[in-house]
Amino acid sequence: MPKRDIVVVGSSAGGIEALSVFVSVLPPDFPAALFITVHLAPDHRSRLPEILQRRSALPVAFAVDREKFQPGRIYIAPRNHHLVLETKRVRTTQGAKENRFRPAIDVLFRSAALAHEARVIGVILTGALDDGSSGLYAIKSRSGLAVVQDPDEAQFPSMPLNAIKTVKVDHIVPVAAMGELLVRLTSKPFKKPKRSPVSKQMESEVGIALGDNGRMREIMALGKFTPYTCPECHGALISLQEGRLTRFRCHTGHAYTLSHLMSELTQHTENAIMNALRAVEETQLLMSDMQKQLRDNKKPEVAKLLETKLKQAEKRAALIKQAATENEVISQDILEGV
Repeated sequence: MPKRDIVVVGSSAGGIEALSVFVSVLPPDFPAALFITVHLAPDHRSRLPEILQRRSALPVAFAVDREKFQPGRIYIAPRNHHLVLETKRVRTTQGAKENRFRPAIDVLFRSAALAHEARVIGVILTGALDDGSSGLYAIKSRSGLAVVQDPDEAQFPSMPLNAIKTVKVDHIVPVAAMGELLVRLTSKPFKKPKRSPVSKQMESEVGIALGDNGRMREIMALGKFTPYTCPECHGALISLQEGRLTRFRCHTGHAYTLSHLMSELTQHTENAIMNALRAVEETQLLMSDMQKQLRDNKKPEVAKLLETKLKQAEKRAALIKQAATENEVISQDILEGV
């Protein structure tokens, strides 16, 4: 009988502290391979493997593209690369970002579900918004298990809470209790369920993470076109439904949950307002300089006309400043008071 020997872990804000505790409670003879995705800054060298190795009895390292993975080791997604699981090896790719991130938690979880079905245990730790919920839904759809950090102890409870709302979670525990739980879950054989069907959407999305351009055309045929455009490339977005979770993709592969898209678009609104304010204020400065030159050149009538235009520009700037102060970056978490 098979065992659950693939553990995938996702975390975001507050993740370093939670992961340090998480790896410290795993025994040196842990029988599964572990894969971790944390949102890392693409322009800074990460010391995450070194940090976790100080607390871990298991070897910790960044995943290397196409290496065969082994049980009893911890593989971390490298910066600016998705971590994708295949049957016996890992891939590190620069596929399209999901929820503005590369590496993205959902990419790791979704690929694990596709390649390893019920053998997968997905773990969601602290983080903002709803990253990981889509991937955890994919794991559950393939008869895997879902483990979530207790939101009451999470530094940022949104990711655990949204996972609990989105999928039927099997275990909700503090991070310090996950070692004992995972040892039990990975050591116990399970009766293999009937082969879970693979959705065309799951295959296409894993293909997109691997850089297969043909899969992008496939995914566009699986959703409904929306009036929204991608905040990154401004391509048309289609909507995809996974249970209670609504997601969006564009033709170049960028993906968003509803909450992330709302946050991005309201942030872009603020940026657009500030750009408009900058343009109006630059125009005011130029008018003021021109007005001085006209007076120096003995052209008072034209200078007076320009003064009227300058006052009109000042009124426009005041309105734009008011719009800027009243604009708010909104996400589903903010609306629900999470």
